[in-house]
Amino acid sequence: MLSSLVLAATLAAAPAPRSAASAKTLVHVPKVDALTGLAAFLERAGQYAALLRPAAWRTELHPFLVIDPTRPQSVSELGLDPAGPATVSMREDGRVSCMQVADAKLFQAKAAEAITAAGGAEPKPTTRAGMTTVRVERDMGGSMGYALKGKEVCAFGATEGGGAALLKESVRLVGKAPAKDARMGKLPGVAYVVSNNTVVGLDGTANALQVEALASKLPLPAFQARGTSPYAGTKPEGLLYSRASVSPTGMTQSVNTMRSTLQVVCPTCPKEQMVSMAKAVTKHLTGNLLVNMDHVQVRGSLRSMATRFFAVRQAVAAELTDVAAVKAALAPLGKFPDAQVLEDGWKLPLKGGNVFVRIKGKQLVLGNEESVTQATLAALSETGAKTEHAVDFSVDPKRVAGGLSQISLSDILSDELLAGLFAASVELGPLLSRSERITGWVDPAPGGSQRGSLTWTLP
Repeated sequence: MLSSLVLAATLAAAPAPRSAASAKTLVHVPKVDALTGLAAFLERAGQYAALLRPAAWRTELHPFLVIDPTRPQSVSELGLDPAGPATVSMREDGRVSCMQVADAKLFQAKAAEAITAAGGAEPKPTTRAGMTTVRVERDMGGSMGYALKGKEVCAFGATEGGGAALLKESVRLVGKAPAKDARMGKLPGVAYVVSNNTVVGLDGTANALQVEALASKLPLPAFQARGTSPYAGTKPEGLLYSRASVSPTGMTQSVNTMRSTLQVVCPTCPKEQMVSMAKAVTKHLTGNLLVNMDHVQVRGSLRSMATRFFAVRQAVAAELTDVAAVKAALAPLGKFPDAQVLEDGWKLPLKGGNVFVRIKGKQLVLGNEESVTQATLAALSETGAKTEHAVDFSVDPKRVAGGLSQISLSDILSDELLAGLFAASVELGPLLSRSERITGWVDPAPGGSQRGSLTWTLP
């Protein structure tokens, strides 16, 4: 009974997008005039990242009309209702944009002007049973038009040969009431983006962007529900600071990934012993983790795995259930090539840097830079506290920008991933260097999915 009431309440609050069938990506805005806060953030952020400027994507909201979300009045000037919803469906054969009209005659006049200006013939509307339709072929290929019934209008822009299908879809969409989308109802936002298995809700002010998402099939370890963690009271600092509670399955995946990486940067380390140590240690991990990525310092070509490993100066702490068993499992480290036994652990000198494996109380710390490892050890506490989320994180965007700026031209030309990071640094680097902080959290959600939130703050 209770679950039925919750579902009914969710559906009642859920947005109802007029979404086209076979849409690869869907953008839904419940009220166009509510976009002003989000647009204000994008306007400020766009001063440093051109891709985010509202002017760069306002033509994407409609196939042939220009809609400025920073000016609700511009929507009224087109005969459309700024207080109504807007839904844009991206398909392989084009896109469909559904909105509500406030003045049908004004809309038709503005649509005719825009279609003609876009290289189409003069529109000749056809009305039948209260449904007005327009379809015009463009001189340069493709077609555009709309279906209008009452206050509902769906306009389309089609690729070559797709006009008939999108006109039919537009007629279908305005001919019946849209279904509510419960996924959107679970997320706050003034705009929603749906793609594959991910739903994102967006909102903002002039000083902050708020993003909340539901996603499945992400390449993330399985997380546990929030609980008590010895890292709950640590202070977020550095490039990336994250606390997590990982399930046993997720811990096995995480430890194996770390072991594989160490095996690559330490080819002389005996593989069988590395595997057996990883298995033994995993058995005694609670799942509580702390990740402290302090800064980026590139020394050499990032085409080398060793250079990549040591480029991000970091340390990871993990809570233990049996310290003695873990010490015994890790004892073979002392016999690895050039290994040094420390008072509280081991130091492995490798090509490109040193790896530190140290134990403090019930905490195991693995680091690739001495000062970061020491700082992480100093921040640890044996006193646990409850965490609000399975994962929380804090990012220093200025340090991220500084790290991205260290990618060399030779690496960009030889590696697609590094080329992508360089492109990101060119587009977002100036914005990152002028941002305050990026914070967020992730929690497990029903069905093996994850729910996460991100807040991007400007000065």
